[in-house]
Amino acid sequence: MSDVEYRQSSFAPPAGATDILLVRHGESAPAVLGKPFDLVGGQGDPELAPAGREHAERVGQRLSSERIDALYVTNLRRTTETAAPLASRLGLTPQVEKDLREVHLGEFEGGLFRQKVAQNDPVIQRMHAEGRWDVIPGAESSEALRERVVAAIERLATSHPDQRIAVFTHGGVIGEVLAIASGSLPLAFLGASNGSISQIVVTGERWIVRRFNDTAHLGGGLDQQPAALS
Repeated sequence: MSDVEYRQSSFAPPAGATDILLVRHGESAPAVLGKPFDLVGGQGDPELAPAGREHAERVGQRLSSERIDALYVTNLRRTTETAAPLASRLGLTPQVEKDLREVHLGEFEGGLFRQKVAQNDPVIQRMHAEGRWDVIPGAESSEALRERVVAAIERLATSHPDQRIAVFTHGGVIGEVLAIASGSLPLAFLGASNGSISQIVVTGERWIVRRFNDTAHLGGGLDQQPAALS
């Protein structure tokens, strides 16, 4: 009798699971002192910068050959603009999932957060030390952020069993999703690059991490360091 061999198997999503690609929007327009971003629902809503439009094109090229059953964006235009090249290639109309919008930064909205990060402001230092957004005056609490992110991911999973979807979203949300999935410290995955792709597979109450901050498609000077929110 020949020896029985048991080879290592490749990962395959369990039956009924949802494969979710989390794409961070391309680089958005720079913040300028005295010219705050327009607000949507109290949150900064900058358009994409020229580099961000190139990020969007590279994402579209990278994902256009993959099976994707649906596209989602948030109510902030930088995600819609980033999704546009892929949506055009696939002939899909993005749907809006408002609860995957960026973390609300309270008094640091409108572009001020970037200035505070650049200055290594004491509030930013405390935010990282405590792992909480709401050390920023008026900012969203960690509990509120987690509640809406979990609800949104569960809705998407329920709507798309045995499918792969691409969700164009934000750095803070991607960090929260990966923290939930991995059981890590709250801000451990903060800082996904603009135009990067992260991935989870949702099966029942289990969220499986497949990748984080994939930037292989950017290259040519676009594979950038982690960027500030907004």
